[in-house]
Amino acid sequence: MRPYTLIAPAKINLYLEIIGDRPDGYHELVMVMQSVSLADVVQLRANGTDRFRVSCDHPQVPTDASNLAYRAAKQMAEQFPEAFRRFGGADLSIQKHIPVGAGLAGGSTDAAAVLVGLDLMWNLGLTQEEIQELGAQLGSDVPFCVTGGTAIATGRGEQLSPLPPLDRLYVVLAKYRSLSVSTPWAYQAYRQQFSQTYVRDDHSLEGRRQRVHSGPMVTAISHQDGEAIGKLLHNDLEKVVLPAYPPVKQLRQAMADLSKLGGMMSGSGPTVFALAETPAEAANIHQAIRTRFADPDLEIWTAQFCATGIKPVES
Repeated sequence: MRPYTLIAPAKINLYLEIIGDRPDGYHELVMVMQSVSLADVVQLRANGTDRFRVSCDHPQVPTDASNLAYRAAKQMAEQFPEAFRRFGGADLSIQKHIPVGAGLAGGSTDAAAVLVGLDLMWNLGLTQEEIQELGAQLGSDVPFCVTGGTAIATGRGEQLSPLPPLDRLYVVLAKYRSLSVSTPWAYQAYRQQFSQTYVRDDHSLEGRRQRVHSGPMVTAISHQDGEAIGKLLHNDLEKVVLPAYPPVKQLRQAMADLSKLGGMMSGSGPTVFALAETPAEAANIHQAIRTRFADPDLEIWTAQFCATGIKPVES
């Protein structure tokens, strides 16, 4: 049984609106998500046992049963017991390039890569939609990470509507290595401060979703209009995260100042990003941020928007 190596891209949010509560305790969201070329590399290799073993070159990534990639493998074994009995377990090796705890779906994209990889290794022939349905049981970002590209995400983030691909824009991402933001805290803090703005009835919820589907951000994406996309960047979670984390606020402001297209915090943070139209523009922003924030704890990456999610590497 041949091994598989898969590229697992990170994602950023170009738009994140919290529109209400859900009966399952999550928030009802409308987001525009975008894959970027900053990516982990996940390798799956049969190990001749009935176990899955995880290894990773990043010391902060757990390699036990709490790892989302491991949970993805266990889920596949439970869903497809005959294939598991026939082919057995696998070693899951993760080369980590996406920063940990950064709001860039690093764990989710690794899990998505394991779902895709085991589908290939075990010759299951699953459709992309079937893999996404499995991913939704693991986490809200996993379905998007499977397909990647550009998409509207609704529900808790697992209901996807693809948009025309954006692959001509570049992004500069920055995160303080020692700083992390709890996603559950961010959403709970937003609920405590802004729940009075929540939509309460199904008709209004659907109206808010449709406004994004037919709204100016989707039009800007359809026209590949980077300047318009930059002006329409929006993230409700900035309202609670930025006041609580001054370094993130300062970095976000610098990104917005340095980019003619604009900048924003991605997801619940603490990663912030700036958009650029060319590699040269991105390089200039990268260097300006490094000069302005002469802090060895600050990590900076430059990436390109990409039109795909999990992608096997051709042997």
